[in-house]
Amino acid sequence: MSGFPTLVPAFTASLSINAPSQITPNLRHVAVVPDISTLVSEPSYPIKLDAVMLHGADFIRVDADGRNARLEVQSLVKDKATGGLVRLNYTGTVNLEGPNGKVLNGEADAATTNFGQAFIHVVFESSDPSLAALQTKTYVGSGRFILEAGKAPVVEYKISEVVHN
Repeated sequence: MSGFPTLVPAFTASLSINAPSQITPNLRHVAVVPDISTLVSEPSYPIKLDAVMLHGADFIRVDADGRNARLEVQSLVKDKATGGLVRLNYTGTVNLEGPNGKVLNGEADAATTNFGQAFIHVVFESSDPSLAALQTKTYVGSGRFILEAGKAPVVEYKISEVVHN
């Protein structure tokens, strides 16, 4: 198995989202709820980040066959400790043929989903000296939806750095 990359747990993103707005039959816009959505480093990860979302928007394009959705997210977070700003962008794919589809389609029987049907590639940008190293690394993540009665839906991502041992 020589040459294959390894994943190092790096961050947990917890993104509260508003209901989708339909732009075209295959394109939806989902706004992230600011001030309560977060991006936090795992305790063992060397780059420390405890950030709150200032802005975020996801454009979700559903494939013509309806089986998958393509994510395109642009967002901005602010680290609580340093005040440093970080541009957090990701693209990804969500399988819609099961529980994730029920959530994204707003179906009445939608429920919290498991990890393994939504994957992302994350890119960071920051000029803050303590966070600038984020720009030099490659990150991927796996996501799920968390639904609780009376609360906005949450998209939770476990984000890992891709490294070679």
